[in-house]
Amino acid sequence: MHGGESTGTATAQYAKKLGWALALTATYVIAEVVGGLITGSLALLADAAHMLTDVGGLALALLAIRFAAREATPQRTYGYLRMEVLSALTNAVVLLLLTVYILYEAYQRFLSPPEILSGPMLVVAAIGLIVNLVSMRLLVGGSSESVNVKGAYFEVLSDMLGSIGVIVAALLMMWKGWRLADPIIGAGIGLFIVPRTWLLLKQITHILMEGVPPNVDVGMLERKLASILGVTAIHDLHIWTITSGFDAMSCHLVVADLSMDRKVLQEARQIMKEEFGIDHVTIQIEDEALRSGEAVLHV
Repeated sequence: MHGGESTGTATAQYAKKLGWALALTATYVIAEVVGGLITGSLALLADAAHMLTDVGGLALALLAIRFAAREATPQRTYGYLRMEVLSALTNAVVLLLLTVYILYEAYQRFLSPPEILSGPMLVVAAIGLIVNLVSMRLLVGGSSESVNVKGAYFEVLSDMLGSIGVIVAALLMMWKGWRLADPIIGAGIGLFIVPRTWLLLKQITHILMEGVPPNVDVGMLERKLASILGVTAIHDLHIWTITSGFDAMSCHLVVADLSMDRKVLQEARQIMKEEFGIDHVTIQIEDEALRSGEAVLHV
């Protein structure tokens, strides 16, 4: 493992724009929480929670850059790459708790709709829409070059829809006096958070459980390795994700003739890189005699 290799990636090139988008969004989350408390709008508070998902997504994109550049240590041989995963886990848990609160508050407001200051609510939501549009403008270029930036871009894009929802709720209350618009929109935004957060939580759990990356077909990978001339068996195959965009693989390849080890290893590494996009591979080449000596150690 070597640190400092991510500085030339597409994501790293957009680090400054990611930083600006994060600063804008985080500042507006605070403003939206204050605005929601002052106006009494649940829709604004729900949208603030929704924008918190953007803050989390943008922060994780930056974390992936910053921590990937840190050198590994004797105590942390993978460096700090898993910090991105741990941050995402915290973000997902907090968002699910916020959603529970939003839905409970919406239920209370259905029973007794409070007075809402729809004018200030509209102003705050309109500012939020502008912030989202600016952030989208900052990230649109990198969204076609980096998966990390693309994820952050779609976070901001989805939040723009939330801001539009709050604007619609404010206008309905101003023109029609329909106070239920606020808890309905608020609950809708809260529910919109759940599938995205649940999916994120599943992905994080899969990574922490050392699950096979979803883009890798283990059966096909085994067949490709088995097709290498000289390979007679494969065992102890493991494929896992260190952090998003960084997969690893280890396995033992049994060969008929150990003099072919260099050629077999080169071909196996080429298959992993070109056909499965995995650069970080550890492959042990052994013959049947060595394999039989390991039988006691492996199920």
